[in-house]
Amino acid sequence: MFGNGSHVQNYLDKLFKALESFYHPSNNGRWSIKLLKFLSGLPLAFVKRVQRERFGKKSWEPDIPVAARLTDDDITRFVNSISPVVFTAMFSKIGSTDSAAALHNLASLRPELVIPPLLEKTYPSLETLTEPHRLIACLQCCVSIARPMLSHAKHYPEGRLHIIPLLSLSLPGIDPNDIKKSLITFQLLSALASLVPIVDCSEAPQNRNDLSEVEIELCSATAQFEDFVLQFFDRAFMLVENSIHQHTRSDSAASDKMSQEEMMLEVCLLSSSISILQQCSTPIYSEALSRLYRFACDSIFEIKVAGKFTADLVRAAIKVRPEIAVKKFIPGLCEKIIQRTTSEDLSQEEHLDNEFLWNLLLLSQAVRCDGSCLVPFKEVLTKVLQLTLHLKCKDAQEWSGTLLRYLLKSLSSIYALDFRCTVTDWDLPLTEYLPIREWGKSGDLFNLGMKWHVPSKEEKAFVEHLLNTFLLTELKRTRSHCDGNSVMTREELLQCIRIVSHCLVGTGACLPHWTRFESVSLIESLVELRRYGNTASCDDDEITLEGENVRVLVSSFMRPLLAHMLLSSEDDTKTLVEIIKVYKLVMYYHGSLKDEFEGRWKNRHSIKHFMENKLQKKKTHIRALLVDRTQLQHELRTVNQAPKVFTVLHRDLFLDLHHLAVSRYMEVRKVAQGALSTGFQMFAYSYRMILDDTIKYLKDDPSIEPHQFKGALYVILGENKRSLVSKRSWEVMNKLWPALVETKHCEKPSVLKVYDEIIDRVDRNIETTELSLTVSDSAVNAAKEIWTNGSLPKPSLPSATNGELETGRAVERERNADNISAYLELVNKLVSSAESGSLGWRFHQVSLEMLTLLIRYDIRFPSSAVRLFVTNMVNSSINVRKICTAGLSAILKLQKRKHKLVEIDPYAVSGAPRPLHSNDIHPGDDRPDNRWLHYRQDGFPKDEEQWNKTVFVEKTHWGYYCWPTKMMVYAPSSEQPPLGRSFEELLDDEKPIYEAFTSKEFVDQLIKFLSLEENKGKDHFHEKNFVLFKGLFRNFDDTVLPCLAPHIERLVADTSHETHETSQRCAAEIISGLIRGSKHWTYTKVVSLWKWLMPLMKIVITNFTVESIADWGTCLATASENRDPLKISPLLELLMDNPLNGDGGSFGDSSRMYLLQGLISQQEWRLPSVLHRLYNYILIHLRHPYKAVRDRLGSTIVSLFLYDINLPNGSPTLSPRRVMFIEHILPLLEPLKDSLVAEAGRNNEAGAVAPDPQRATEGAEVPMEHAPSTEDSSEAMTMKNKENSNNSNDIDSAENSEWKSNINLCKTVLKTLQGIYTRMFQAGMPEMLKLLPVICLLESETKDPELTRECLVTLGCMSQSQMTPELILPTLETIEEVSRLNSWHARVAVLGYLQVMVFNNLFLLQSEAIASRIRGTVVNLMCDEQLEVRELSGVTLGGLLHCGYLKIDDQLMNQFKQLSSTRIKKRSRDEMVPIELMIKRHAGVIGLSACILAFPYQVPDFMPQLLMLISAHLNDPPPIQATVKKTLTSFKRTHLDSWHDHKQKFTDDQLVVLTELLVSPNYYA
Repeated sequence: MFGNGSHVQNYLDKLFKALESFYHPSNNGRWSIKLLKFLSGLPLAFVKRVQRERFGKKSWEPDIPVAARLTDDDITRFVNSISPVVFTAMFSKIGSTDSAAALHNLASLRPELVIPPLLEKTYPSLETLTEPHRLIACLQCCVSIARPMLSHAKHYPEGRLHIIPLLSLSLPGIDPNDIKKSLITFQLLSALASLVPIVDCSEAPQNRNDLSEVEIELCSATAQFEDFVLQFFDRAFMLVENSIHQHTRSDSAASDKMSQEEMMLEVCLLSSSISILQQCSTPIYSEALSRLYRFACDSIFEIKVAGKFTADLVRAAIKVRPEIAVKKFIPGLCEKIIQRTTSEDLSQEEHLDNEFLWNLLLLSQAVRCDGSCLVPFKEVLTKVLQLTLHLKCKDAQEWSGTLLRYLLKSLSSIYALDFRCTVTDWDLPLTEYLPIREWGKSGDLFNLGMKWHVPSKEEKAFVEHLLNTFLLTELKRTRSHCDGNSVMTREELLQCIRIVSHCLVGTGACLPHWTRFESVSLIESLVELRRYGNTASCDDDEITLEGENVRVLVSSFMRPLLAHMLLSSEDDTKTLVEIIKVYKLVMYYHGSLKDEFEGRWKNRHSIKHFMENKLQKKKTHIRALLVDRTQLQHELRTVNQAPKVFTVLHRDLFLDLHHLAVSRYMEVRKVAQGALSTGFQMFAYSYRMILDDTIKYLKDDPSIEPHQFKGALYVILGENKRSLVSKRSWEVMNKLWPALVETKHCEKPSVLKVYDEIIDRVDRNIETTELSLTVSDSAVNAAKEIWTNGSLPKPSLPSATNGELETGRAVERERNADNISAYLELVNKLVSSAESGSLGWRFHQVSLEMLTLLIRYDIRFPSSAVRLFVTNMVNSSINVRKICTAGLSAILKLQKRKHKLVEIDPYAVSGAPRPLHSNDIHPGDDRPDNRWLHYRQDGFPKDEEQWNKTVFVEKTHWGYYCWPTKMMVYAPSSEQPPLGRSFEELLDDEKPIYEAFTSKEFVDQLIKFLSLEENKGKDHFHEKNFVLFKGLFRNFDDTVLPCLAPHIERLVADTSHETHETSQRCAAEIISGLIRGSKHWTYTKVVSLWKWLMPLMKIVITNFTVESIADWGTCLATASENRDPLKISPLLELLMDNPLNGDGGSFGDSSRMYLLQGLISQQEWRLPSVLHRLYNYILIHLRHPYKAVRDRLGSTIVSLFLYDINLPNGSPTLSPRRVMFIEHILPLLEPLKDSLVAEAGRNNEAGAVAPDPQRATEGAEVPMEHAPSTEDSSEAMTMKNKENSNNSNDIDSAENSEWKSNINLCKTVLKTLQGIYTRMFQAGMPEMLKLLPVICLLESETKDPELTRECLVTLGCMSQSQMTPELILPTLETIEEVSRLNSWHARVAVLGYLQVMVFNNLFLLQSEAIASRIRGTVVNLMCDEQLEVRELSGVTLGGLLHCGYLKIDDQLMNQFKQLSSTRIKKRSRDEMVPIELMIKRHAGVIGLSACILAFPYQVPDFMPQLLMLISAHLNDPPPIQATVKKTLTSFKRTHLDSWHDHKQKFTDDQLVVLTELLVSPNYYA
C-alpha cells in the first residue's frame, strides 16, 4: 500500500510509463474503456484514503497509524505520476469524461500541479477554430476543476486570476452551428459563475489598504464582469436568432416539438442564464435586464424554438430579481395582450400571428417567480386569462393554460428564493465587504440563510379568486353540459377539462386531502393499519370553493361528466384522457410528481459530482447546492404527504378508473391502467377493490369483448415489475391463478404477448408466501421488555394484555389453517383445470408451470398433483415434458428419505495423533491423518460386513486442508431406513411415481420421448433428466430398475446412424443417475448393480461416437462427483484397464482417455496411486503417432499435476510431480536438440557459400557504391533455393522413424506445457526452462506446420506466465543460452519470448543488474549476422524502451552512434565490402531507429538529433536504406496528428531536412 516508505509509488510510475502510449488518442481499441475506468478510479480511491486519514469522522473503524499515513510528498509524487497520462487521455476518441473525473480528484489534492498544465492546453484551444474536439475536451476538464481552482487560495492563489479570462474567452463557444460545443460552454459558464459573485470591485484598491498583490490584480480584472455579462446575452441573442424554427428543420412532421438537441440546449441556456444573473450585482443586473428587455420587446420570432429560448431568458431574469424585473415585463406584456384581444375578435381565430403568441409565451414564463411580486398585478393577469383561456387557437390555449398553471404555482407553493453563493448583500460598499474574498467558498450548512416563499394571505386570496373565477366556472360548465343546458363542442369540453387540470397542478401544494369520507377496510387486522404522513406546509388555512374541499368538489363534477361521456361520446378519447389526468391529480398530486422529483434529484447529483469537494466532504458544498438540496427535501415531503387512508371516494374513483382501464380505446386504457398502478403503490391492498371486477373479464363469456379482456390483462400485469399476479397472498393467488388458466383463448398477437408477460412475471417475481407463521414466545417476551426497559423510549400505546395475546394466538392459528387450506385449494383447482381436457395447449402448460411454483419444502405435495406431473411426463408437447421433468425432480427431492448421520473422529479412524495447534496441520494429501481416505486398488469391500464397517466420506474436499469441526458421515446402510419398499408401504404422494415407473407401457413411452432428437446438432447431456433418474433410484432403490434395464441395454447397444446419438445420450443420463442414486443401496444391491453394469460400460467404451463421446464424458464425471472413490472402484478400474489399446483407432484411444480424465478429476486429491499408475502408463505412449491422442495425453498429464503445488506450511504431494516429468523427457529430447543444432550449423555454412545480397546475410560482401542488379539477385536466390532444396532432400532421405518419434514426443510435451502454464496455479519451475532451447529450435521447423504452431503457442504461454524471484536468474541464463545457438530462428524466437516476458513481469525485473543483463542480450543480438535477428532485436529494444523498462542513457546512445558511424571505405567497383562492417553499421542504425520508434507520440529532446543522424544513412546500401525509410515513415505516421506541437522541438534547418525526407516531391515539379 501507499505510504510508510513503501515502493508502491515506484511501481506505479513504471506502470503508467508502460501504459502511457495506450492512452494516446491515436491508440484506440477495445482496451481503451477499461484503461480509462482505471485512470478515473485510481485518483478517486487515493482521495478517499486522504480524506479518511485527514478529514474523516471518528467511527468504529480503527484509525490508520500515523506512521502509515500518506505524507505531502506521497501525494505530490502520486499527482506527478498520473497527471501526464491524464492529460494524454483527455483527448481520447471515447470522450473525456473519465479524464475530467480524474483531474477533478487530482486538482483537489494538488491544484498547483494540475491546473496550470490544463490551462496551457485550454487557452490555445479557445483561440483556434480548427480543432473543436480539443476545445470540447479542454472545456469539459475545466468544468471538473472549477471548484478546486477557486477553493485552494492558499496553495494556488493564482487560480482565481484565470476565472475572468476563461469566462470571456469561452463565450465564442456558444455556437448555433455546433450544439455539442455550445452545451459544454454553457456548462462551464454555469460552473464558474455559480462560484463567484459577479461584482465590479475595481475601485477597491483605491478604498482599501489590506489587499494582497493577487487581490489587487483580481479587483482590477473584475471591471470586465459587466462586459462579460452583456457579451453573454449578445451570444444568447445570436443563438436565438439562429434557432428560428424555419432554420432548424424543414420537415413538418415534427413541427410541434423541439428536437432532442434543442431541448438540451434550452435547459443549458436557462441554467447558465440563472447562474450568471443570480450572481450579478444590482448595477450589472440592471444593465443586462435592460438589454434583455429591449431584445424581447423589439424582436418577434416564431414560438416553437426561438420563442421558448427567449422566454427562458425572461424567466431567468425575473426569477433572480422579481422585485425589479416584474415591473418591467408584466405590465407591458399584459397591456399588449389586452389591447389586442379587446380591439379585435380573436375568439374564433384558429391561427394567431406570432406577435400575439410571442407576448403570451413571454408572459407565461414571466410569472414563474416570487408570488408576492405578482399580487399587485392581480387584475391585469386575471383579465389576460379571461381573454385568452377560451381562444380557439391551440397555441394560445396552450400558453394561456401554462400562464394559469405557473401563476397559481408561484402564488400557492413553498419554495426557496435565494440561490446565490453567499447571503451577504453584494451592494454594500467595498470598504465594508469585498466580494472577491467569497470566491469559491463553501456554504455554511448551519447558517445557510434560507429565504423561502410561503404563501401570504394576499396570495391565498388571489389563488381563491382565480379558482373561483376559472376552476369553479369550468366545473359548472361541465355540469351544464351533462344536463344538456349548455352543450359544448368536443374542443370546448377538452379545453374546459384542461383548465381544471391546470388549476389542480398549480394549486396542488395547498389543496388538502379530504377527511370527511369514511375509510374502507381492505384487509382484516387486529391492529390499525395506518401509515404516518408528514407536514409540508406552514399553516392549516385551507383553500376552499364555496366552503367545499376543492378535491372533493372537482371529483363531484368529474364523475357525472365521465358517466355522461361514456354514454354519449365514448370515442372522445382526448377528453377522457384529460379526465383521467384530473383523477390522478385529485388523488395523488400534492405539489410534486414523483417522476419529476426523481429527475431533479438525479440532475442535482450530476452537478454535485463535479462540484463536490471529495477531499474534505462534511457537506462542504457551495451554497447553491445546499439550498437546492433543502428545496428537494421539501419536495420529497410534498411527494410523500399524500394520505394513505383509502376512503369511499377513493373506491369510487378507482372503480371509474377500472372501467376506463378496459375501455374500447387503447389511448384511454393505457392512461387509466397507469393511474391504477400508481394507486396500487400508494394505497396498500387497494388492488383488492378491483380484483373481482378484473377477474370477471377473464371468464370465457361471449358477452365480454376483446378490449375488456385485453384491458383486464394489462391491469393484472401492472407496471415496473409490480404485478397483481405475484402478490404474496393466498387469497389473491387462489382467485387469480385459476382465472388466468381458465381464461378464454385468443390468437391476437398483442393479447398473447401480454399474457406471456404476465406468466413471465409469475416466474420471475413470485416470492415464497408463508403457509405457517408462528410468533415465538421469546419474540413476545422481547416485545414486552420495550415497555418495562427504562433505557428504551416508552411506546405511545399500552402493552398488549394477556387476553389480546391469546386472541392474537388464536387468530394466528386460524390464519395458518386458512393458508394451508387455501394452498391445497389452489393446487386442486389447477390440477382440476389441467385434467379437465378443456384447456388449450398454452393454458395447460401454464397450469403446470404454476403448479411447479407451488412445490414447497414445508408441506407434502398433494398426490393428485404428483399424478398429474407423472401422467404428463409422456405428453406429446416437449415443453410440457420439460416442465414435468423439472417438477417431478423437485418432488423426488422433497420425498427423499432422511438418512442417518453419525459423527466420527478422523484422527481416531486414521490412528494418527491429534495436533495440538492448528499450525501443526500441513495442507496436502500426504498426512498421517488423511491417508486413510486415499483410494486403494484392493480396497473395495469383500462382503456386507466389511461394507458396513467401511467409513465412506463422500465429500472429496474434506481432509486436504483440515477437518470439519464436527465431521458427520452417513451411518452404515444397515442402519439406514429401507428404500426398497412395497407399494403398501409408500406414502400417498409416492404411489403415483412408483406405479408409473413400474409400468412397462409408461416406461416404454417415456424412454421413447427421452431418446428423441430435439435440436439437431445442438443437443447435449440434460442435467434435469439426470436429476430425475437420480431421485428415482435414490428414493425407490432398484425397484424401478427392472423396467428400465432392458431399455438401457438397448440404448447402449444402439449403433444405427440415425438414432445412436440420442439413444446413447439417453442411456448416459440414466446411467449417471443410477450410479449417483445408488449411494445408499445395500452391499448386495451395489454388487449386483456393478455386475450388471460393467458389461454395459464395456460396450459403451467400444460403441461411442464423435457425437456421443461428450455425453458419456459428462455422464461419468457427473456420476463420480461427490462419491467416495471406493464406491466407484469397479468403474475406475475398468477405465484404467489399458485405455490406449488401439480399439477404434485414434478416436477410440483419445475418447477413453477423455472419460478417464473426467472421472479422476472429480476425485481430486484422493487417487494418488491411480494417478501414478496412469502417469507411468502415459509415459510409455508419449510418442503416440496420432495427434488427437497426443493432445488428450497432454491434457491428462496436466490433470495429474494439478496437486503439485507448494502451499504455505504445506506438505509435498503424493501425486505425480512436474519435476519427475521434466527429468524423464529431457534425456529423450537431447538427441533431437543435438540434431537441430547440427542442422542449424550446416545451414549456416551453406548460407556462407551462397549469400543473399538483398538481405546482407552471413559471409556476403556487397559493393559500396550501389546495390546489385535484379538479375544478380535473382541468380543468387536461384542458387540458394537449389542448395536449400538439395539439403532438404538429404534430410528427407536421412529421416527415419526415430526422428518422427522424437517429433511426436515433442508435440505431446508442448501440449503438456501449454496446459501447465494455463491451468495450474503455480506454473513456472526452473526445470521447465530447460525445454526453452528445444522449443525455440523447433519453432522454425518448416516441414511440420503443426509443430511450428504448437511451439508458438507454447512460447506465448510461457512468456505470459507470472514468474517468481527464484525463476529470474534461470530464465535469463536460458535466454542467453538460446541467443548463442547456431540457429538464427531460435534467436528470433527467444527475442519474442523476451519482450513479452519482461512486460508481463515488469515489476519483478526492476533490478539494475537484471535490466543491464537484458539490455546486453538484446544489444548483442543487434549485431547478429542474420538480418531477421537484427531487425527483431531492434523491435524488442524499442518495446523495452517504450514501456520504460530500459532507459536511453549516454552509454547506449554513444554505442549506437559509434556503430552507425562505422566507416566503409570506398573501393573499386568490383571489390566487395566486408559484411562485418556492414553489420556493425546496420546495427547502429537499428539501435538509433529503436530509440526513435520507442516514442511514437512524443518528441524527446534527443530525437531531432537522432533523426538527422539516421537521415544521413538514407543512401546507404540495403538493408540499411530500408531500415531508415521504414523508421522515417513510421515517425511521420505516429506524429502527424500533433505535428503542430512536435515541430516546435526542431530547429529551422532540421525542419527543412525533415520536410525533404517526409514529403513526397510533386510529380510536376
